[in-house]
Amino acid sequence: MYLKSALSSLAIALSVAGCASMEGLATHGQPRGSNSLATNKSFAALKVSTASWPRRDWWQDLGDPALDVLIAEALQGNPDLAIADARVRQAVAQAQATDALRKPSVKASAGTTGVRIPQTVIPEPIGGHYSTVDQAMLSFSYSFDLWGGKRAAWEAALGQARAASVDAQAVRLTLSANVARAYSQLGYAFVSKDLAQAEIDRTNTLLDLTRQRVDAGIDNQLQLRQTESYLASADERFAEAELGIATSQVTLAGLLGQGPDRGLSIARPRALKPEVVALPSTLPAELLGRRPDVVAARWRVEAASRDIKVAQTQFYPNLNLSIAAGLASMDIGKFLSAGSRFGELAPAISLPIFDGGRLRANLDNKDAEYDLAVAQYNKILVSALNEIANRLTQLHSFDQQLAAEQRAYDSAKAAWDLAMLRYKNGVGSYLEALSVRQALLVAEQGLADLQRQQIDISVQLIEALGGGFNDSEATPAPIPASTITPPIS
Repeated sequence: MYLKSALSSLAIALSVAGCASMEGLATHGQPRGSNSLATNKSFAALKVSTASWPRRDWWQDLGDPALDVLIAEALQGNPDLAIADARVRQAVAQAQATDALRKPSVKASAGTTGVRIPQTVIPEPIGGHYSTVDQAMLSFSYSFDLWGGKRAAWEAALGQARAASVDAQAVRLTLSANVARAYSQLGYAFVSKDLAQAEIDRTNTLLDLTRQRVDAGIDNQLQLRQTESYLASADERFAEAELGIATSQVTLAGLLGQGPDRGLSIARPRALKPEVVALPSTLPAELLGRRPDVVAARWRVEAASRDIKVAQTQFYPNLNLSIAAGLASMDIGKFLSAGSRFGELAPAISLPIFDGGRLRANLDNKDAEYDLAVAQYNKILVSALNEIANRLTQLHSFDQQLAAEQRAYDSAKAAWDLAMLRYKNGVGSYLEALSVRQALLVAEQGLADLQRQQIDISVQLIEALGGGFNDSEATPAPIPASTITPPIS
């Protein structure tokens, strides 16, 4: 009889299902595939390799074991990682809670209720006396997922959890890249300090010679004041280099999750090797699974699509079933007798007919959230490809600049060697050699600066290529294709 009544209610509900309508509501965003973005001409002249995706411990190729230790320390103690990991646990817990809503609920309860009912309400023998009712009950409730909305809600929460997990990988990649870049900057600051000290020494020697020449009447105050200005400039560059060292040490300490004193204990870096990165032959096709920000954005699109289905199912009838059974008695001595048993079966169906537009507004909002997720995904994908192209172009330019600067350095070094040879042979003056020495120091500074930039851009390119991240290794197995829209490709 209960089943017949429930089926009748369902038939009536379906007959009026059009009262709350989602007609006219739809999404507009369209995820772009990586192959839809033109890259052939930009990448055509660049070197490709079938095995050139960065590996996870890419920083080891920079050639400094001390950097390996610093990155390992940062990956253990940086607060940003703790925040990212906490967000992952939070998202996973939310997915588990959403999954629990799909399952039946069984509860057990027991209690005693005491009451005195006035005789004016119920006459004796019940009224006018204090009575107790002892009860124990086992209840079961289940909400049927007739339209797949509860499963879709779980899939959406699972997608958000996967996105949070990938976000944590992105934080690790950014952190390791920032440590490498700050470490490189620290090394450059030490080199700049050395060159500034060399310029101070050169200028002091030049100043002594100029004073002697002024005293001898060979030069005048103009040359002396000009040399003094050179010394002041060298002192300024020395102070700037010391500031660069201190700033880099503090930056590294912060990245390690430590106080500023930790940075003071970091030894002078050795010269890093610029990472040689070839362009993967599978770019841009595999970029979708290699960049954590792209992968996370993709999962958020999938989650938004499932949220739409959740909102759509709220327009349809909902069927619930409640069952309860137990014992209740006013006489504790008869509590376990057959007469104390009771039971309840309560199927129920509900259908929205008029809600003032709340369901339509909710669905419209989910459509907009999906369009937003798609737009953000497209933006990240476009930005990723252009970032790679930009970094590769910069590295190509630095190769040319370094070659030219190396020639300038070699020429300045040869001129310095020749000037010193002339001085030792009594042909040239030491003053002339000091002037040539200035050109050599300028060339050394220019070479060091270009090498610093080359390393910095190389690290940024590794980060742009995903830094060894691989979606198939970093996230759980995808939801079966029969239950969710396949990932964007």
